Amino acid sequence: QVQLVESGGGLVQPGGSLRLVCVASGFTFSSSWMYWVRQAPGKDLEFVAAIYRDGMVQTYEESVKNRFTVLRDNAKNVLYLQMDSLRSEDTAMYYCAKDSQGRVRGQGTQVTVSS
Repeated sequence: QVQLVESGGGLVQPGGSLRLVCVASGFTFSSSWMYWVRQAPGKDLEFVAAIYRDGMVQTYEESVKNRFTVLRDNAKNVLYLQMDSLRSEDTAMYYCAKDSQGRVRGQGTQVTVSS
């Protein structure tokens, strides 16, 4: 069955960086678009970033453009989200997902941006 396991979250000060990692199994990772979605307290799940199966195309939610970078390693079945210049409004549970709505997603990793 599909398994997505995220890690790398934590507490970071505004302006800091984190790198999230998602290890995928149970499906053909290299044939799939992959996504990062997030859910802030009291808010709906929202799209953050997506990457095409060969890694050559990425799309981002407007507020994270030029701060976040989505990457993948198909040889290792791993998805990454490099997050720089973090802001308090980036605080959320972050999930990797097989679809942009996050219907198939992992257990998540918490990112808290606070001084």
